[in-house]
Amino acid sequence: MPRYALKIEYDGRAFSGWQRQATAPSVQQAVERAIAQLEPEAPPVAAAGRTDAGVHALGQVAHCDTSKGWDPFRLSEALNYHLKPKPIAILACKQVEDHWHARHSAIERRYVYRIVIRRAPLAHHAGKAWRVSHPLDMDAMREGAEHLVGKHDFTTFRSTMCQANSPVKTLGEVSFETRPYPGGLELRTTFRARSFLHNQVRSIIGTLERVGAGAWAGGDVKAALKSRDRAACGPVAPPDGLYLDRVSYEPAVF
Repeated sequence: MPRYALKIEYDGRAFSGWQRQATAPSVQQAVERAIAQLEPEAPPVAAAGRTDAGVHALGQVAHCDTSKGWDPFRLSEALNYHLKPKPIAILACKQVEDHWHARHSAIERRYVYRIVIRRAPLAHHAGKAWRVSHPLDMDAMREGAEHLVGKHDFTTFRSTMCQANSPVKTLGEVSFETRPYPGGLELRTTFRARSFLHNQVRSIIGTLERVGAGAWAGGDVKAALKSRDRAACGPVAPPDGLYLDRVSYEPAVF
C-alpha cells in the first residue's frame, strides 16, 4: 500500500485532542473520515504527536496508507474538500517509503507557546493564546528556563497520566521572543526536543510564568526539577497558547 505523509494544521478548540475517542470529536477521527471518503478500507492514520484538547497545530505530521497510488497534490486537495468545514487543513502531502513512520521516524519536535500580556481580554485570539494581565520579568524566566535545558528526569513536569516509559528527556531549547501586541506584549516561548512527556510544556510554562510574576525565584525551578515530585510543579498553563509548530525528519520530508 502506498504511504503518504501529511502536514496538518488545526485549531484545537473544536477537538478533544488528536487521538480518536469514542465519545468526543478528535482531529484523528476527522482526518480518517475524510480519507474514508476516498479509501473506505484505509487503515488508521498515525501522527507525530498526540496533542491534548484545545492544543493547536501549525505543523502536525501524520501518515496514511492507501490501496492505490495518488498524486500527492490531488490527495491533499481531496482531503481538504472532505474536511470542510472543520478547522483542519492539509498543508502538504508527499509519498514516503513504506517503512517511514510519522512518529517513530521523527528526530525532533518543536512546540511554541503564546502568552499575551495585557489587561484587556482577547477579542481576536481568545482560545489561541494565554492572556496574562500582570507584567512578566523575562530575564527571570530565562534564568529559570536555563535549569531545564539538557537531559533531566522531568518527573516534576510530567502528568500523572503520562504513559511514557521513562521521565528522562533531553530538552534542546527553551527560548523566548517578545513582539508588540495591541494593548500589550506577546511572549512566544519555543521548546525543542526529540520527544516530550504528557503535559511537559504546559507544566514548564505554568511554572515559568510564576517566576516571571515574581512568585518564584529562578532557583526554585531547579529545586522543583531535582525533587522529581509532581507536587513541586507550578500551575499547569492552559492549552490555549500551545502549538505543535514543527516536526523534523532526516532526510527532510516537507
